[in-house]
Amino acid sequence: MIAILLIAVFVTAAISGIFGMAGGLMLMGVLAFIMPVPAAMVTHGLVQSVSNGSRALFLLRHVRWDVMGYYMIGAAAAVGALALAAFTPSRFMVFVLLGLLPGLLWIPKSWFEFDAARPLHAVACGLGVTGMNVAAGVSGPLLDLFFVRTPLTRHEIVATKAASQVIAHGVKIAYYGAPMLAGASAAGLPPFWALAAAAPLAIAGTWTGTRVLNLFSDANFKKWTRLIVTGIGVIYLARAVLLAV
Repeated sequence: MIAILLIAVFVTAAISGIFGMAGGLMLMGVLAFIMPVPAAMVTHGLVQSVSNGSRALFLLRHVRWDVMGYYMIGAAAAVGALALAAFTPSRFMVFVLLGLLPGLLWIPKSWFEFDAARPLHAVACGLGVTGMNVAAGVSGPLLDLFFVRTPLTRHEIVATKAASQVIAHGVKIAYYGAPMLAGASAAGLPPFWALAAAAPLAIAGTWTGTRVLNLFSDANFKKWTRLIVTGIGVIYLARAVLLAV
């Protein structure tokens, strides 16, 4: 399990460094396959916080802090709602949500005009992304719905999304990790040394991915993001079907 975890951390961090979200979707599926759901959520949150945090630092000058300010308002509202909830998804539900999320990227532009650069849209983004991150473990496709049609450059998209995901993963860690700290079972969590080893691998993978990002044009970047994430979603739906039969 630890070997799979460490390899997956590097590979998925590199993919996230290129596309801004696909790696997190892949890693959550791997963890949900080999760990209990609460342990997978906490592990994923810790690893992705390092991966997204390092990516945001590498591209710090490209982060759109005006967007982040409004995003945090929505995230705070989601935290308030989650404080009143007691929800732990099953493994089947996690894979269904992971499989359906990529479908959001194919919503016709005429249906919605989401744009994270608009204040109210950024608030809605923070609310929805934070809530979905707790329910499914990831929220990249939903987050991308607010960025795929924005006038921001590819570097601003990846940097700002990374900063926003640090917040969303922090909420997820607190939501699932608090019961563990309070004495509930922490079964399935990898040992501390494995998490410590995963951190530099996440940073190395992120650095590798951000170098490859420079090879893409803005148009090809958005096209390949949708295609790759959709393919991952199909695999997860197939996994959910296998769990149901």
